[in-house]
Amino acid sequence: MNKKSNVVQQKNQPLGFDLKKIRNDFPILHQIINGKPLVYLDNAATSQKPKNVLDAIEKYYREYNSNIHRGVHTLSENATEAYELARLKVKNFINAQSNKEVIFVRGATEAINLVAQSFGRNSLNENDEIIITELEHHANIVPWQLLSEQTGATLKFIPINDNGELIIEEYKKLLSKNTKIVAVGHISNALGTINPIKTIINMAHEYEAKVLIDGAQATSHISVDVQKLDCDFYAFSGHKIFGPTGVGILYGKEVLLEKMPPYQGGGDMIKMVTMMETQYNDLPYKFEAGTPNISGAIGLGAAIDYVNEIGLENISQYENELLNYANQLASEITGLKFIGTAKQKTSILSFTLKGIHPHDIGTILNNEGIAIRTGHHCAMPVMEHFKIPATSRASFAFYNTHEEIDVLIKAIDKCKKVFN
Repeated sequence: MNKKSNVVQQKNQPLGFDLKKIRNDFPILHQIINGKPLVYLDNAATSQKPKNVLDAIEKYYREYNSNIHRGVHTLSENATEAYELARLKVKNFINAQSNKEVIFVRGATEAINLVAQSFGRNSLNENDEIIITELEHHANIVPWQLLSEQTGATLKFIPINDNGELIIEEYKKLLSKNTKIVAVGHISNALGTINPIKTIINMAHEYEAKVLIDGAQATSHISVDVQKLDCDFYAFSGHKIFGPTGVGILYGKEVLLEKMPPYQGGGDMIKMVTMMETQYNDLPYKFEAGTPNISGAIGLGAAIDYVNEIGLENISQYENELLNYANQLASEITGLKFIGTAKQKTSILSFTLKGIHPHDIGTILNNEGIAIRTGHHCAMPVMEHFKIPATSRASFAFYNTHEEIDVLIKAIDKCKKVFN
């Protein structure tokens, strides 16, 4: 099997894609877990960080650690320059029109909550409707449930079929003149389904509804152009795209952000404060109260540099090859059932194994040095649809190998032997 996988890897590796060099860029991958080489297949939960990201964060703390925007001394000026350069990198990465449209937040979750509370709470009433999907991560469900409770707006959802795909015909039926917000994940974290978000956005705009896209699972796998998509808001997290935890991005169209009130109050989101009133700062700072995660923003900028250097087209091509290889081998395992078989999907293998609970699978695989995710993946409605409590989820990144998939398949076979 190893011999076979080497042939596949050499044949299908994108031109200029140096897997050996890439793996050497990620120090954490080169360690022993339970006496076995680490096989990290939990990338949908969080990705690992290349050396250039680690170095950028360390350099900030070693050489120019300081608060930003407020200081006239050299350290503050250097920190401010690096922080705003990271914003520019994000702007170019997603093709926003302006730096004003790029807001640093703690992650995709905070970005979604910001839109729900600042835009939604100030514009919706009991006659309005919000549409989400059955496929969503809890972070793109709960904020809209809260908003529905606060405003009286009705919350509806687009169902999925048994392949884990949105039923667009049902979405069409849900849309009406009362639809004000549509919030949809770009890629499902539980199943890997790539949603037809351009179609979803266009249909919503026919009714003048605003659209938020949760891109937490997308930006590390596929190119995102917010202007081509014409989405009103786009959210993603740094730690899913090989950057640090605790930092993320909210993109919003400038015309909408200008009208939205601040989400939080405090330093840097103000122009002037008296005991009677406050004048708010310009975009994007109006939404960045307090000392931000400066090192996180700098690290995210470095992660974007790294992804750009490899190329998302190369990443997507290689990861699709990994997924196809994993699917081929997994399909030969008796009792293994794929959960999520969408025609358009990214590098997630979500499955159940007859007679074995996913948590037991995860434990046995961990003993073999393999890190996967087991559980409901913060997507309980998805599990409810498939009438299962949980799945085992192996999620691949461009630093994974065909040999690691061989190890995964062998370990799944071991699970069956243990329980039989």
